[in-house]
Amino acid sequence: MHLSSFLLLLAMAAVAGCDSAQDIDDVQQRLVGSWLRDDEEDGAHVRRVLVLQPGGHFAETSIATKSTNDAQSHAVLAQHAHSGDWLFDGTNLKRRYTLIDGRQPSAPTFPYAAFEIRFESRNVFIGSDNIRKRQVRYQRVADGTLP
Repeated sequence: MHLSSFLLLLAMAAVAGCDSAQDIDDVQQRLVGSWLRDDEEDGAHVRRVLVLQPGGHFAETSIATKSTNDAQSHAVLAQHAHSGDWLFDGTNLKRRYTLIDGRQPSAPTFPYAAFEIRFESRNVFIGSDNIRKRQVRYQRVADGTLP
């Protein structure tokens, strides 16, 4: 699918899924910035920083670490850097990955993510991944924060 077609479909979904375009714009503006997601996954500590830029682009960096025998240090298991396009459709924060670790995604990678979101506070939102049946928590952080 071409980028222009994707953006048109996303815009149409945004208008159809919310009470007003103004509501969508307000939430999109509220989402712009840097967000930290800090999780435990499969025995590893995973920190992700998601930067939602005005204009619909995003960058996401992550690092997975595991404690070593020395409780003060951590071994890096994986690091990633992704980017693409994002939008809020009135219910969901949707992302389309255009680069995954510097490369264009190809099959069998599904380069999309969508979380139904709700704000706990001005600086915290919960994303519900209805496909994987899990919730994730993002907290606003200062621009330039590293995972």
